[in-house]
Amino acid sequence: MKKTLLFIAVLAVCFTQAQTNIYENQNFETLSKDHKTLAIIPFITNLALKSTISEQELKTLKEKESYAVQNALETYFIRGNKKKKYAVEFQNTKNTNALLAKNNITSSTIDVYTTKELSKLLNVDGIISGNIDLNVLLSNGVSTDFNFLDYFNGNANYGRIGIKVSDGTSGKLLWKYEKEINKKSGKNTQDLIDGMMKKATRKFPYDKERLKKKKN
Repeated sequence: MKKTLLFIAVLAVCFTQAQTNIYENQNFETLSKDHKTLAIIPFITNLALKSTISEQELKTLKEKESYAVQNALETYFIRGNKKKKYAVEFQNTKNTNALLAKNNITSSTIDVYTTKELSKLLNVDGIISGNIDLNVLLSNGVSTDFNFLDYFNGNANYGRIGIKVSDGTSGKLLWKYEKEINKKSGKNTQDLIDGMMKKATRKFPYDKERLKKKKN
């Protein structure tokens, strides 16, 4: 019995460690020293749903998920800035999307534009972007009922998300956070973003307290 519990505990630890990956550019301070405003753009979304739907329906659902992540990130960062937590401001996503729309850029075509091009178009210092791969409609809400066996048969795995920050002038990647999405990630998109960003807060490069400690 003890060996079984130990085996389960080891698997749980391995699972937790494997699902998260954080990268930060070693030249972050130099590349971001003049950053004042970042734009959060719609996420590139890939859906692999079990149900069969038309191409148009799939396109509509992908757009929904794409903007849901963008909105959830904006909500999270705005709450943080109210506490004077970040060293940069975040462009209102309504303005971001309006500027993109004026240039006929959608969530399904945004990946053909470079960071430099988007930063210039949006008049910002950097871009927050990312990819999300899902086999469920997270924005609609999903089950969070825990069953350890689900992790073995795949029913607990909902996909993966990657959030990155890029410098608008050089186009270089400054920071990236990747995480697997599963039943423990939250019941919807906002839950997912809140949970993963809270864990990454101390490593988010624009966190004021973190920058202060690095300077000291």
